[in-house]
Amino acid sequence: MEDCIFCKIVNREIDSNIIYEDDLVVAFPDINPQAPVHILIVPKVHLSNLLEINEENKYIVGHSYIVAKEIAKMYNIDKKGYRIVSNCGNDGGQTVNHIHFHLLGGRFMTWPPG
Repeated sequence: MEDCIFCKIVNREIDSNIIYEDDLVVAFPDINPQAPVHILIVPKVHLSNLLEINEENKYIVGHSYIVAKEIAKMYNIDKKGYRIVSNCGNDGGQTVNHIHFHLLGGRFMTWPPG
């Protein structure tokens, strides 16, 4: 998608502080952090939202969670706990139409989030 900011980051058209990359995803700090650790895990394949997950691409969700676990270790939040969030659609709070996962930690998480 030519206008997708996350696709531009994946393709290195926009600079970002990429802290993790493999064949399937990139990860970088959120520009508007909601916790001391707030990392975005972004699949390299463009999927607009969770509704586009299907049998052919379902591996991306599990892989993203494994990456989140590794990043949590990197930031020393794995033992105390962390949250993984993926917003879907306008009412779900999705602001970028490219599936992504927020890894949040470094503080006690309340519910509702805030």
